[in-house]
Amino acid sequence: MADLNFEDVVKAIASDTNTPTETVSRMYAETWAQYSDGARVLDYLTVLVAKRVRENLRGVSQDRH
Repeated sequence: MADLNFEDVVKAIASDTNTPTETVSRMYAETWAQYSDGARVLDYLTVLVAKRVRENLRGVSQDRH
């Protein structure tokens, strides 16, 4: 499995959720900071952070309907 970098993850989430990349980038950075604070193992952090951002964005879009 190829390592995903920040930009690739942000672009994928933005595309999947029809959200501006700037918004996704900010949310991803904030979530990364929360999850990585004090974390000793960072191996799966990209996956966990991406999942949380997607969930948050889906929750926002559902709240609008």
